[in-house]
Amino acid sequence: MNFSRYFALWCGISVFLLLPGCGRKPPEVAPKPTRPVSVAVAEARDVPVYLDEIGNCTAFETVLFQPQVTGAITGIHFKDGQEVRRGDLLFSIDPRPYEAALAKAKATLEQDRAKAAYDRSQVARYQELIKTKVIAPQEFESIRSTAQGSQAAVLADEALVHTAQINLEYCEIRSPIDGRASKRMVDIGNIVSANTTQLLLIQRQDPIYVDFTIPEGALSDVRKFRDKGTLKVEASFSDDPSKRREGAFDFLDSGVQQNTGTVRMRALLENKDRLFWPGQFVNVRLLLDIIKDAVLIPNEALQIGQVGPFVFVVKTDATVELRKVKPGQRQGDAVVVQEGLKPSETVVVTGQIALAPGTRVQIAGAAK
Repeated sequence: MNFSRYFALWCGISVFLLLPGCGRKPPEVAPKPTRPVSVAVAEARDVPVYLDEIGNCTAFETVLFQPQVTGAITGIHFKDGQEVRRGDLLFSIDPRPYEAALAKAKATLEQDRAKAAYDRSQVARYQELIKTKVIAPQEFESIRSTAQGSQAAVLADEALVHTAQINLEYCEIRSPIDGRASKRMVDIGNIVSANTTQLLLIQRQDPIYVDFTIPEGALSDVRKFRDKGTLKVEASFSDDPSKRREGAFDFLDSGVQQNTGTVRMRALLENKDRLFWPGQFVNVRLLLDIIKDAVLIPNEALQIGQVGPFVFVVKTDATVELRKVKPGQRQGDAVVVQEGLKPSETVVVTGQIALAPGTRVQIAGAAK
């Protein structure tokens, strides 16, 4: 067979075999899957710098009553738990022994005053006699010394009368402050002893102190902001944070407590409605300063990984970028981002578990 004939036949077969493939489309590359996420927009606003501690409410003034004279209780002029005012009569002690003591002291005073007057007249008389040398100088000195002793006795008697008067006044026990009375510790008829028997506790509740401590490491910041005059205190209840009240910084202790490494502080709060009660524990937030235009994102957006704290930022092409950030204090449901994020950038709030840098996302909800 001719070679050229075989060559032509082979070419025809090759063309015939190649023709079916000429109409095929090249295989398409499958698109990367998108991940549904919810997002939020980082916002800028002023936020406080604060320390959260536990505090204890204490009365502004506290008085524990003890009698200053001994005797029987003859009257109780308040009810347990009553609000009392300064000057209100609380207890009466039998005054009769002290009235008698006062009367006796006054009588002794009058007797000695009469004697002192007589002795003074004797001195005046003997002064004339000594001028004429009718009496010896020693006799005149004796008369004058007696007169001086009589005058000293009068002064002593006046002091005894004053003491007896004070003791009689102590038979009426009055409140030196405004406050709430505790349960009384004695009843009518009880014999009470001076400076020994406890009668009653009164605590002034408005305003009220809140005592708390701060860690030693925060002392330098607290002192700095105290000197700037920006310190404020908020007190609230753990079971009802909505009951919150702001007060003023009042006291910073002079030293660090060595056994705990803490420093005692105190705030003063208005308490006319008796929202806070002495002895009650409260949550204390010590406000140090205000950060202007801080960047905030929802707490759920912040993630912790091998690189440290990070967030997923949604870019304009709907892919995500892993961004390292430096978080600051929490502000309720949000957290401050000190570094790594700008206001108006969009971060992923939920759905991070399926994400990696470059992943395309589908926003499942509107940005907050």
